[in-house]
Amino acid sequence: MVDLESEVPPLPPRYRFRDLLLGDQGWQNDDRVQVEFYMNENTFKERLKLFFIKNQRSSLRIRLFNFSLKLLSCLLYIIRVLLEKPSQGNEWSHIFWVNRSLPLWGLQVSVALISLFETILLGYLSYKGNIWEQILRIPFILEIINAVPFIISIFWPTLRNLFVPVFLNCWLAKHALENMINDLHRAIQRTQSAMFNQVLILISTLLCLIFTCICGIQHLERIGKKLNLFDSLYFCIVTFSTVGFGDVTPETWSSKLFVVAMICVALVVLPIQFEQLAYLWMERQKSGGNYSRHRAQTEKHVVLCVSSLKIDLLMDFLNEFYAHPRLQDYYVVILCPTEMDVQVRRVLQIPMWSQRVIYLQGSALKDQDLLRAKMDNAEACFILSSRCEVDRTSSDHQTILRAWAVKDFAPNCPLYVQILKPENKFHIKFADHVVCEEEFKYAMLALNCICPATSTLITLLVHTSRGQEGQQSPEQWQKTYGRCSGNEVYHIVLEESTFFAEYEGKSFTYASFHAHKKFGVCLVGVRREDNKNILLNPGPRYIMNASDICFYINITKEENSAFKNQDQQRKNNVSRSFYHGPSRLPVHSIIASMGTVAIDLQDTSCRAASGPTLALPSEGGKELRRPSIAPVLEVADTSSIQTCDLLSDQSEDETTPDEETSSNLEYAKGYPPYSPYIGSSPTFCHLLQEKVPFCCLRLDKSCQHNYYEDAKAYGFKNKLIIVAAETAGNGLYNFIVPLRAYYRPKKELNPIVLLLDNPPDMHFLDAICWFPMVYYMVGSIDNLDDLLRCGVTFAANMVVVDKESTMSAEEDYMADAKTIVNVQTLFRLFSSLSIITELTHPANMRFMQFRAKDCYSLALSKLEKKERERGSNLAFMFRLPFAAGRVFSISMLDTLLYQSFVKDYMISITRLLLGLDTIPGSGFLCSMKITEDDLWIRTYARLYQKLCSSTGDVPIGIYRTESQKLTTSESQISISVEEWEDTKDVKDPGHHRSIHRNSTSSDQSDHPLLRRKSMQWARRLSRKGPKHSGKTAEKITQQRLNLYRRSERQELAELVKDRMKHLGLSTVGYDEMNDHQSTLSYILINPSPDTRLELNDVVYLIRPDPLSYLPNNEPSRKNSICNATVQDSREETQL
Repeated sequence: MVDLESEVPPLPPRYRFRDLLLGDQGWQNDDRVQVEFYMNENTFKERLKLFFIKNQRSSLRIRLFNFSLKLLSCLLYIIRVLLEKPSQGNEWSHIFWVNRSLPLWGLQVSVALISLFETILLGYLSYKGNIWEQILRIPFILEIINAVPFIISIFWPTLRNLFVPVFLNCWLAKHALENMINDLHRAIQRTQSAMFNQVLILISTLLCLIFTCICGIQHLERIGKKLNLFDSLYFCIVTFSTVGFGDVTPETWSSKLFVVAMICVALVVLPIQFEQLAYLWMERQKSGGNYSRHRAQTEKHVVLCVSSLKIDLLMDFLNEFYAHPRLQDYYVVILCPTEMDVQVRRVLQIPMWSQRVIYLQGSALKDQDLLRAKMDNAEACFILSSRCEVDRTSSDHQTILRAWAVKDFAPNCPLYVQILKPENKFHIKFADHVVCEEEFKYAMLALNCICPATSTLITLLVHTSRGQEGQQSPEQWQKTYGRCSGNEVYHIVLEESTFFAEYEGKSFTYASFHAHKKFGVCLVGVRREDNKNILLNPGPRYIMNASDICFYINITKEENSAFKNQDQQRKNNVSRSFYHGPSRLPVHSIIASMGTVAIDLQDTSCRAASGPTLALPSEGGKELRRPSIAPVLEVADTSSIQTCDLLSDQSEDETTPDEETSSNLEYAKGYPPYSPYIGSSPTFCHLLQEKVPFCCLRLDKSCQHNYYEDAKAYGFKNKLIIVAAETAGNGLYNFIVPLRAYYRPKKELNPIVLLLDNPPDMHFLDAICWFPMVYYMVGSIDNLDDLLRCGVTFAANMVVVDKESTMSAEEDYMADAKTIVNVQTLFRLFSSLSIITELTHPANMRFMQFRAKDCYSLALSKLEKKERERGSNLAFMFRLPFAAGRVFSISMLDTLLYQSFVKDYMISITRLLLGLDTIPGSGFLCSMKITEDDLWIRTYARLYQKLCSSTGDVPIGIYRTESQKLTTSESQISISVEEWEDTKDVKDPGHHRSIHRNSTSSDQSDHPLLRRKSMQWARRLSRKGPKHSGKTAEKITQQRLNLYRRSERQELAELVKDRMKHLGLSTVGYDEMNDHQSTLSYILINPSPDTRLELNDVVYLIRPDPLSYLPNNEPSRKNSICNATVQDSREETQL
């Protein structure tokens, strides 16, 4: 083995301490060679090229010096003309010879020498092998013409007075100016404006033409009229402006020929310049130009980034953004990669928007375009996804890249991002505010099934309105509904508030009730100063602090309110009877004027400290017990709050022994062990002890574990909730979670059936297999058999989700065509079914439950148009399907993101209301129905007191259903066969004939299919008539009449029953004649305290968190699923 140390040579003696200090200077015998790079740039020519051409700053100086020389030469020419005495005679020698003084000649020779030397030097430096290319350039030829004669005159003195057209140096000055502008932009590292360059070229070209014409005509007229420079200027302006007065005209043929030549040059050069300028102007209009930095530093602006801008999206953004008074001075810069739409262009030309909105065509992925929009100076950036794309995942990817690009370019700019798919949300967690469309959509649709019209409630809360909609309507429900729709969520610090300052140290429910009784405001939430989490109704145990931020629902914020006590009204002799009686005004009488609300305060100084005692008065002389409501305590008493441990099975399930034995599955409460996407908020839910096999999740197919093949066979005790969707996306998980939350009573859980067009993947099934009574079925709402198998005949709600494949259409607003027609079919087949529909465009909700001859719907359509003309942002709110919560469009929630710019808490509050986020100590949204046993409470204020004193609930609104007074149209008149048989014995023949005429005319005019069937029946009878006896013929005639009189409703009912019999399903329970078209429903948000309660009113409540009442949460979670499985499964979450 070779010794490695022996192979290494010893250090030479020069490596001593002195050599280390001296470095390489001591290495005299070193064999290394020093190599110098880029030696070709060290030549004299390259150094000159670097100074004159390559270096931006030195080149700019050279261009500026050259430009100054050309201007000086033109100035010397003018001086020479002005100093020259007029020549005598008309000899041609005056054209070729001029009088030039010696000092002037010396200056012109010096300028000519410098210019010629510079031109030859630059030609040499830019020489690339073709000498003729350098010589035949127009600037070089002009330089030779203007400089060489002066240089020759140095050696030949007799030529010192030779005429030289020095005025042609103006074209060389123009050329130097163009090069100088280019070098200037290169030197300051900024992109020049093409429009600025073109305008500069056009102006300089026009000036050069005029100057050349002036000097040429003046010189040529030396043998004619002896025109001076001013007369030549006057002639050129009059000629080029096509006025032509004729008082000054050229006299010699040479000057006339020169004018003709200049006009020809102008006709060729100027149109080309104008054409390029017009083209650049059109391109500038398309791209939008720039938002100047000066404006960005002196004005406030926000940037809206979208992939394609539609008129609906633009108007929703502008109306909501500028609805706030403090945003009136803001500017909106739109950054969009596509060309401006015709409708958008038309809207942006309106003076109200043209001064506020700036459209820039560009991409957020280009720093150049972000610089044009001055993103680094923007107050906020809104990034919206294109929901009309077929591939919504691709749309999300584009949104993510835009958010990353903006964050990289302007890290301090607040981001407001809209995302479509929940699985993509974690990519933009850095954004200040994020709204995930599918999360909000499915959670809202789920709550619609248990809290009716939740979608309408949330939509009205996140829209800015003054509550003036419907006030011109003759119907009372529209006035009340429109006035209450103006309620929004506001915030204020407790110690700074007139509403809540006096409740410092009191319980939350005490403050909420008394603030509503006194001021008419609804306190719904609170946030500690040192905590970022908002708590909705933290319960009676929460004590209000002076630094707490209070969140309340009111018609306007407190800062825009004026307060007037009722004592002042008494002094002004205002009758108190005005506030009593069946038509009395609300306690907080609203004066919506200029954004200010005046609120009448109740005088509570003389009331007992224990609170008011409300009782039901005696009626009809009967002595009834006067029920009273307990007062709301200032500090919570544990014994007074009726709470229940929702984690205990014994407290919530009052089942009989038979029901317990019939139930094979036992539920636990815990966190779902598997989430289909990253970023889902963990929610405490009802879960199964063991997950269900995937085969058992299929509703319409039996397996080795069960033999059921339709929903009826399962024997569910509660009605179904059916969701019709195209695919089982991860957002559908948020539909199930709110319906299986731990605070929902176990005995009230509705079975959930997912009717999917495409089979779900294993990841989704793995997420839902832990939830009780959740099934899926592959089918479509287009197929009646699929609807019947999934149990539509005994379903409580049918949720129709907008399909992704139909969201884009060639014609706008046609994306909802298939959904609308399918829902209309469902509405006609199953009139008693509660159908909740999602649409892409809110304008299409007028087609839901469409009836062409319904006079009431036509009246609502006219009302909507009038509200839109008045500038309302909620013109669609009076449509009956929207008011009842039967239709919803996710685009209505776009305003939630826009409103977050002013109210940064709105997204958090909305997520808490929908159950997307669960914060310990925060309440949840639920509802209660007013029954006959509850009518003794009488008013909304007494109900508020009853709830706050008993359960700690805070009511926020009422969902009211009233009978609809409709004028019966012809299409709605029908008589069944049995009814017709009963009317044969009516004594009044005239009345009988009128009924007969109405029914037949209706069917005959509206149903050509039935008329055609009856004619075919009559022809068959005519052919087969002789073969039957008299009784048979009479029977057939009777059947023909019955068929002719059969209504469309009956025909559809028979069709459904036939299909049910064909599938082997029982027809029991199919209510074919139950029609709920005679009712209308609407929402009253934060109604006045004296609002009367009516039977079947649904009250929206924010109920305190039941877990907050438990002294120790750990023992009560013994039934939860092991946390270890939760952790293991979350590591496998799909990205």
